[in-house]
Amino acid sequence: MKLQEMIGLAVFDVESGKEVGRIHDFILDGKWLITGLELEGKALFSSYVKFIAWEDITAYGEDAVMIRSREAVQKLGTGHIPYTYHVGKRRLKEMQVLTEDGVLLGRICDVYFEQEKGNTILGLEISDGFVSDLIEGRKWLPCTMDMVIGEHAVMVPPMSEQRLEKAINFVNG
Repeated sequence: MKLQEMIGLAVFDVESGKEVGRIHDFILDGKWLITGLELEGKALFSSYVKFIAWEDITAYGEDAVMIRSREAVQKLGTGHIPYTYHVGKRRLKEMQVLTEDGVLLGRICDVYFEQEKGNTILGLEISDGFVSDLIEGRKWLPCTMDMVIGEHAVMVPPMSEQRLEKAINFVNG
């Protein structure tokens, strides 16, 4: 499943069946784990966001996300957010992906995770630009523990472009 596909999904309280909000963004840590989600509705100059910890999500699918109860919605200070997917100071979307030996693989355009594997990021969808996307399609790079989220780029091991090609063949069949 892609994170981009979940932005805007409604979040429901299982106890009451009431909608508590819509997904605005995802919060991640430096170990490629989704720690929670941010709901829409942050005030313009607010220093906190409405946050739901990953552990409080009981189910999610292509139409909605379910949480245990309304009490799962918390306030989280924006200074306590290591990384986000979509918006924010340290967001993954549009971040460059560079090998440690200086090869630019492209920019992150989406992030994949698998429902059965919980909150672990499986891979990154990478774009080389509009024309390259049209001609060759976007690329997919599996996440490994030796990939590092830096301040301006995701650093990946040398020769990752070769893993990228294998991932394309695997994903596309």
